Amino acid sequence: MATLDFIPTYKEEEIYSIANKSIKFDSYDDIKPYLDELVTKASTSTIKKLDFSGNTIGIEASKFLGDVLTKLTSLEEVNFADLFTGRLKDEIPKSLQYLLPPLIPLKKLTILNLSDNAFGLMTIDELEDFLSKAVYLEHLILSNNGMGPFAGARIGKSLYKLSANKKALKLSSLKTFICGRNRLENGSIDYLAIGLRNHIDLQVVKLYQNGIRPQGIAKLILQGLRFNKELTILDLQDNTITRKSALVLADTLSNWLKLKELNVNDCLLNPLGSLKLIESFHQGEILNKFEILRLQYNELDIHALTLLKSVIADKLPNLKTLELNGNRFEEDSSIIDEINEIFEDRGFGELDELDDLEELDSEDEDEEDESEEEAEEEEIELDELEKELEQIQEYYTPDNENKEVEDIATKLEKASI
Repeated sequence: MATLDFIPTYKEEEIYSIANKSIKFDSYDDIKPYLDELVTKASTSTIKKLDFSGNTIGIEASKFLGDVLTKLTSLEEVNFADLFTGRLKDEIPKSLQYLLPPLIPLKKLTILNLSDNAFGLMTIDELEDFLSKAVYLEHLILSNNGMGPFAGARIGKSLYKLSANKKALKLSSLKTFICGRNRLENGSIDYLAIGLRNHIDLQVVKLYQNGIRPQGIAKLILQGLRFNKELTILDLQDNTITRKSALVLADTLSNWLKLKELNVNDCLLNPLGSLKLIESFHQGEILNKFEILRLQYNELDIHALTLLKSVIADKLPNLKTLELNGNRFEEDSSIIDEINEIFEDRGFGELDELDDLEELDSEDEDEEDESEEEAEEEEIELDELEKELEQIQEYYTPDNENKEVEDIATKLEKASI
């Protein structure tokens, strides 16, 4: 899931990778052979992708890698995923002080992967400072980092600051934001919604497995993502949507006419919520670009399934993947046969294995879930929060690339290991 929706292509000589070698970089001596190799390759080739993922780096080694990063001005993609396994909590922030600032002035660097690192609150100062200034970045992968709601809120603030800096420099906003498995919960949603809605070019948002509850989902969509008209992929898998927020999602669907993938697997839409979402597809425009619909484990019943068949036939002419396992209908339903016939007639389209369908029973659980939703707090308008952020915004304007590199080098030189 923590992957881009496209695969960047590079020539072999444009990539320097030591991915997944489980090398432990503690000292300068540990990392020197690899840095020498990297510098040598960079002297004869244009290095566009750097991949250090699947290794572990300490403070001293980070300093010397940071020194080299300032010289790799042709970089387009950096993968620092799973880079701190076994490191102490106070090591990681200090390492990031060396690794992140050198990336800021790299004008061609548009893709950064920082997933699978134990960041949490300990590194949020370094992350917030970096993200607010990474004006050339377009695709950010920040999944499974142990953020929690407080760090998540600050990530949201940094996204707002980044959008303001990008606008001031007339640069494109973020296009991809992947932040799954981070326990963002409802506590991060206010600032996250503000941050995301200000990136008007945003195309891909993946916030799967974050423990976001219905009120948070509703706010995220209603006061955040509904403004992102360029959205092509929305992944909310394994958060809790239920009926009330499903209605918000359904009402907002018409804002995303370029949508090609929607993932609400394991979101407990409930029968009515599932039906309203399908009705929104049915009442909306034909979505020629829409290819993937994931609806597993949502209590979707035969009424929604029947309408879904019509949606596939009339509104989703290029649907290639449909996931429905774990819902409330019979596996041998004639509607399933009719959906498969549509796919067969088209020559493409695939339905997942229906091997874990829910038994048809009472609706007691639905009523309990709905009463729980009603007990939640009223939604808060976010415009005032955004005005506060705007008033304290400190704009970052790189004078020129050389000056930025010199400043970073000076800071690194003064810092103690």
